This record gives sequence, structure tokens and C-alpha cells, in this order.
Amino acid sequence: MHVHFVVHESFEAPGAFETWAETRGHSTGFSRVYLGDTLPQTSDGIDLLIVLGGPQSPATTTAECPHFDAAAEKTLIAQCVNAGKAVVGVCLGSQLIGEALGAEFGHSPEKEIGKFPIVMTEEGRHNAKFSHFGDGLAVGHWHNDMPGLTPQAKVLAYSEGCPRQIVEYSNLVYGFQCHMEFTAEVIELLIKAAEQELPTLTSHRFVQQPKLLRQHDFSEMNQKLCEFLDKLAQAYKQ
Repeated sequence: MHVHFVVHESFEAPGAFETWAETRGHSTGFSRVYLGDTLPQTSDGIDLLIVLGGPQSPATTTAECPHFDAAAEKTLIAQCVNAGKAVVGVCLGSQLIGEALGAEFGHSPEKEIGKFPIVMTEEGRHNAKFSHFGDGLAVGHWHNDMPGLTPQAKVLAYSEGCPRQIVEYSNLVYGFQCHMEFTAEVIELLIKAAEQELPTLTSHRFVQQPKLLRQHDFSEMNQKLCEFLDKLAQAYKQ
């Protein structure tokens, strides 16, 4: 299958998503919009669209961030959904999926930066694509907002700081507010990008500082993400 990534910033790298695509032998394409890359004009040739995170929100305008066009990304997402393609959004990407389907994003009750547990809902525990998640697991986080919910959406996981961590919009469309793609290399990029901000956030109970962020092992959540993606790819082929 062909996997296309929309990458908003150099420090919001695909991480384990790209590793999965490479190890499974899938072809990949990238719209690195921070470098001026254009988005695909149609869903043709895309099997799985992965829209990554970023410091922007769906409400960010092109005047505020010239390389980020929320309307264009929502159009691409809607085209892929309507064409029956698989779509996964992470953080900002998950919020854009909700918006593309008519559900306005919201602000999370808590800012979360670090590695914290998510808990599977009853819907999540009974979802075959997430059966290997058990009752929950510790995953990466780096966010302020959360995706909106359509009438058909199912919340599959939540955390103490955010009630919408994994959302199923349809059998092939999923939003991850959490960051299961984090690797040690991606964390270093994020720490460098936020080196001025992180010291100002010590009062937030779900914000970890660089020393602790660097100590985390992300291998288990990476493996769980890859198993989910395998199941999603199989569902797409059927």
C-alpha cells in the first residue's frame, strides 16, 4: 500500500509510523508543508493518509502560519474518507479529521507533555484493532487540544488529563490525540523546539521536563502502534 504523510514541522517527525511503513515494504510519500511541499490534489494513489501533529490548531490561519493551510488539509482528509481510504491523524491531525467530518475541535482539560497512561473504554476493549492494548498502556503526549466528536464517533481511550485520546470515526478512520509514534530521536527534536517553553510549565501536573522525557522507553507503545497499523491495513484490503 502507499502511505502518504502530511508533516507540519521538522520536529513533529513520523517516528514509528515511518518505521512501520518501511519494515512492511509500503511505499511512502511526504508533504512536508514546513518546507513548502504541496498537498496531494486528490486522494488518487493514496491508501493510507497519516496527518501528523504540530504546534498549530485547526483554527490557525495562514496569516498566522503561512505554511499551514487547515482548510486545504481538511479537504484532502475529506476526499480520502469519501474515497474509502484509511486515514490516521495524530494530535493536530486528529483534530483536523474531526473538523473535516464536521466536528469542531476542543481544548483539553489539561496540557499533557510526557509519557502517561491511557485507559481503554469499553468500546476500545471490544474493538478488534485494539484488542492487544489490553486495559490500557503508557504512551507519549504533547498537546493542549483534543479532537471533536461526530455523532458516529467512538472514544476508544482516555487519560486522566484528556477524555479523548483515541477516537474511531469509522472502520478506517482514527484520531490519536496521544503520540504513540514517539522515539528517542523525535523526543530530542521536540525538546529542542520547546526549550524556552518547557521551563515555564513546571506547575502543570501532566508536563514532564527534559531529564525525565529522555529516560522513557517508547518501544512497547511503538510495537502496539505497529500492530494496530497492521490490522488497519488488513481491514483496508478487505
